[in-house]
Amino acid sequence: MLKKILYTIWFLLFLVLIFATVKNANFNAFINVIENRTFDLRQNFMINAGAKSVNKDIVIVAVDEASYEYILDKYGEWPLSRDIYAKLVDYLESKNPRSIAFDLMFVKSFKSRPESDKALVEIFGKYQNVYTAMNLDNQPEDLRVPPVLPEKLSVNVENHSKNIDFSNLTFTNCRSILQEILNITSNIGMINVARADDGILRTMPIFVKYYDKYYPQLGLKVGLDYIKAVERYSPDKFIIDNKSNLLLGDRKIYLDENGGAILNWYGSTATYQHIPIYKLIKVVNGEIKDEGFDFNNKIIYFGTTASSLFDIKTVPVSRTYPGVEVQATYVNNIIDNNFIRKLDKSYTILAGIILAIITGVIVMKVTSAFVASLASLSIYVVYILASYYAMKYGNLWLEIVYPLLLAVIAFISAFIVKYLIKSRDFEQQYRLATTDGLTDLYNHRYFQEQMRMQIENSKRYETEFSLIILDIDFFKKFNDTFGHQAGDAVLRQVAQTLKRNVRSTDIVCRYGGEEMSIILPNTGKSVAYSTAEKICKRVSDNKFKLIGDKEVNVTISLGVSTYPYDGNAASELIESADKRLYNAKNNGRNQVGQ
Repeated sequence: MLKKILYTIWFLLFLVLIFATVKNANFNAFINVIENRTFDLRQNFMINAGAKSVNKDIVIVAVDEASYEYILDKYGEWPLSRDIYAKLVDYLESKNPRSIAFDLMFVKSFKSRPESDKALVEIFGKYQNVYTAMNLDNQPEDLRVPPVLPEKLSVNVENHSKNIDFSNLTFTNCRSILQEILNITSNIGMINVARADDGILRTMPIFVKYYDKYYPQLGLKVGLDYIKAVERYSPDKFIIDNKSNLLLGDRKIYLDENGGAILNWYGSTATYQHIPIYKLIKVVNGEIKDEGFDFNNKIIYFGTTASSLFDIKTVPVSRTYPGVEVQATYVNNIIDNNFIRKLDKSYTILAGIILAIITGVIVMKVTSAFVASLASLSIYVVYILASYYAMKYGNLWLEIVYPLLLAVIAFISAFIVKYLIKSRDFEQQYRLATTDGLTDLYNHRYFQEQMRMQIENSKRYETEFSLIILDIDFFKKFNDTFGHQAGDAVLRQVAQTLKRNVRSTDIVCRYGGEEMSIILPNTGKSVAYSTAEKICKRVSDNKFKLIGDKEVNVTISLGVSTYPYDGNAASELIESADKRLYNAKNNGRNQVGQ
């Protein structure tokens, strides 16, 4: 009788904890972040184990560091003159490539060199296998009038999935490329990306929406070119079935709720064959002999890999991943039908319930706490290994965190019933001790600790780091006008804007009041200043929401200091940044102080 009561109490407690967990939106978001990281770990393990290899038919012509230096030395400027790309395409076409794609946007016209633009436009008319990129955005109409795109660029999409609405991939404006290119070719694809909340790029959109029309990604167009040539499949419309799969012939590409395909990664650095663009330029110019690069039936991607050109992404397998490598990975996934499929939530819940029942039975039946713990741990390890091999051999993303969480809840609740113990969440306590409750940024004490740590590391390894201090302009007046609750809302939104626009290694803190700070490890003065200018613009361009759907604009003023040039102690660096912050305010605000 007593055992039945214990089992009943355990089961009811388990159900209550599950219900409370599932209904907590913030907790769900937190769990999703952890689940994404488990995806990253699995991808890295597979790469280290050599489980995947890239398609050898994809070649990247890279504007790498050496090429960038060569271009500046020879031509004196970047971007490269467009007639040079035209010559390169002519040269490559003589090598019989399958397709040539530019992960570059040819925006605006070179007023001083119209013949250069003309040469590039003629290339797109001359060859039917040359592709280029364009980007959609949400810039306001008073900055840029939304252009009308040619009908030939859009595609017909039938979306039968109730889970996908493309709301996060719907845009109101467009950074158009040269009109002559738009007129002469339909080989134009979008290069918008979809980052997760933690700033890591795990998925790529298949389509993006612009004024109720669907536009395919550049990678999809290039991949379809391959499928059409090799598999003789050329769809006149795209169908997303009721299970969120995009149907491409025999392929079923799973799309997440935002309409993104989950990429399967092949390596952390330089996975594809890279040919520096300067070598091809020298060949075309007759400076060196043709090295005999094999471009026959290859997909050739032009793109930048030089970090100074800022087309660097953070992906599951690397913090610094060139955008052109992302595009190549995308095409590789399409060609090899290698996208990741995330299993439906029902499978996750079922796995969690099974693990929870097994765990509960073990804890209730086994007398020894140590043996019960060891047996439960063994079950969890088996499940983790199963999820790893499911991804490795079946491209299936079987969620780890929720099933293990349910199992752990069952484990804990069973021990509570059996032994009447309580557990504490030390990680949450640490977070509360180091985080500002209003803005969710690190607090002042954590900031001071990190400053001291950065100084010690920089002294030891003889490196630089920078500090940005900023505050919101006229914030007291804003509080007086709109009230302190509105001020708190703006503080929170400004804080989130900062976090979205810095690297994952940068440390964003609330310094005090409306002042915030950003510590940029291993960052010199010029990069820190550029980062500050970017943040300043992002804040001023943003619309901040208040209660009652009211929106306002705010601006910030910033000051930058760099170790060791502006001081050898935290107080000296803070004082230097503060002085420049006040210079920014004295010179009109909404700027980075000199």
